[in-house]
Amino acid sequence: MEHAPLTVRISILEKYIQSRKQNIIKNSDEKSKFISNITDLVKSLNTIHINSIKDLESTVQKFTDSTDKIWLKHLKMVNITRYLKLWWNDNCWKHLDLYRNSKQLEDWKTFKKIVKTTKREFFDEKIQEILNRKKGLCDLINWVKKCKLPAIKAIKYNGRPYLEIEDLWQALYESFNTAQNWQVDTSILK
Repeated sequence: MEHAPLTVRISILEKYIQSRKQNIIKNSDEKSKFISNITDLVKSLNTIHINSIKDLESTVQKFTDSTDKIWLKHLKMVNITRYLKLWWNDNCWKHLDLYRNSKQLEDWKTFKKIVKTTKREFFDEKIQEILNRKKGLCDLINWVKKCKLPAIKAIKYNGRPYLEIEDLWQALYESFNTAQNWQVDTSILK
């Protein structure tokens, strides 16, 4: 049995709840075309005749108008739902439509394989993005729950870790007292 989700707009207390957004889907043909068109636009900019602020403003306005037209040409309206799948792409749609038209088991298997591969590639890319950006396993686990280590687990003084609060305060006290009369080079602050 097939079913289709319905999206309904209901006004609540005179407030508009956005249920659609404009977007260019990541890793889609539309994104590639958009980037190609913007690149061509930048290459075609004529900056030779900019001799005044008025000429510059005119050129910038033409560039802005052209960029807006290119954006509107390639964007896609997306329904915002709690089931929105960021990993879903044109290839998934293509194979889903193929299965819906044929109703063949082989097309269903191909569709499921494409979905599985697409999801894996998407989440592998997200994992790499997090690891490369923040370089921490706790940031990756952040998807599931917060992972905060107590600060005292990371503090070492005289080669040994301080895991108890009393030891930590003693280490901080000793550190402060040993550095209290040291000369400070303030020239590095300028």
